[in-house]
Amino acid sequence: MTDWTITRVQDRLELAADVMRQMPGVKPQGHFNAWPEYFHSFADKVGQEPKMRRPLSSPRMITEADEAMLWLRWLEVEDAKLVWARAERVAWKQITWQFGMSRTAATRRWQFGLAVIVWRLNGRRVPTKRSMAYVIQKAR
Repeated sequence: MTDWTITRVQDRLELAADVMRQMPGVKPQGHFNAWPEYFHSFADKVGQEPKMRRPLSSPRMITEADEAMLWLRWLEVEDAKLVWARAERVAWKQITWQFGMSRTAATRRWQFGLAVIVWRLNGRRVPTKRSMAYVIQKAR
């Protein structure tokens, strides 16, 4: 794919976070449940709403999520953590507390992280002697 944009990268990272949230938890080998299965009678189910479950992720979605998570290795560790936290839809207030920076600084670092990914996906080298604002502006 060519012509990656910041919004496309952001959407792909959010999709990756959603896919990873849906994946089953890792259990130790040999884990099992010794309790017998409980069968609910009709009286037990009266007045209860059925639990709706989201459909499982498709193999293509899982592959795209794995690919998107590999993009984070192009960033500094703190920037990658910030971008991933935002992809998981963590509130800005919680991010500012976690990373110890102001809201504007966190927003700027997040935009810079997305811009670096866009530059790399579009096959360009990220300039090291330019400001963060330049990198973000040219990624749009």
